[in-house]
Amino acid sequence: MAFASHSFVFLGPPASGKGTQGRRLSDEKGWAYLSTGALLRRALRDDTELGRLARPYLDRGEYVPDDIMLPGVLDWVKSQTGGWVLDGFPRTVPQAEALDAALEEIGLPLPKAMILHVPDDELRRRITCRLECESCHRVAKDGEGDSCPKCGGPLAPRADDASGAFESRLAEFHRLVVPTMQYYTDRMRGRIINGTGSPDEVWVRIS
Repeated sequence: MAFASHSFVFLGPPASGKGTQGRRLSDEKGWAYLSTGALLRRALRDDTELGRLARPYLDRGEYVPDDIMLPGVLDWVKSQTGGWVLDGFPRTVPQAEALDAALEEIGLPLPKAMILHVPDDELRRRITCRLECESCHRVAKDGEGDSCPKCGGPLAPRADDASGAFESRLAEFHRLVVPTMQYYTDRMRGRIINGTGSPDEVWVRIS
C-alpha cells in the first residue's frame, strides 16, 4: 500500500514512540509537526485557558474531551500549505471523523495513519527511564545527560509517566484509541508498524 498524500497521523499507546518517529518524519521531509500531548503540557505549564480546561482530565489520566481539543487542532491543520504530521491526534473516532470532514470541506487529501504497536509490558519498561525536554518537548535518548542537545533546555521525567497516571492513560488508550486505529485500517488508510526495538530500527520500518 503506497501513501500518496503528505498528511499523516501517528497513533499508538503512550510511550510507543509517536513523538520520536513523527518528529523525525517531519524533520526529514520538511513538513509541519504538531504534538497534541506537548501542546497540552505547554498549556498546563503556562496556565493558559486550554490548560485550565484540560487540567482536570489530565490529572485523572483521562483524554481531553473533543470539544476542548478539536477547534485548535482543526485550525492548525487548515492553516497548513504543505505536508504535515499529527502526533497523538485523532484519539477518538469522532475526532477522526471531524478531521476527515474538515479536510474534505476544503478539498484536501485525507490523512494516512502510522499505527505503532508495542506490547504493554514494554511500554511500562520505557516510562521508567523516559526524559523529555521541558522547552522543546523532544524525548531524550539514553546517555544524553541533563540538557537537551537540540535546544539546551532541561531534561526531566514527564508528570504523566508516573505509574498511576500512566496506567490510566493506557486504559484510556485501549478504550478510545484502538477503535480509532480500526477506523483507519477499515478504510485502507492505516499501516500497522512494529514499534519495538531501537528508534532507528522502527524508523527503517516506517521509511
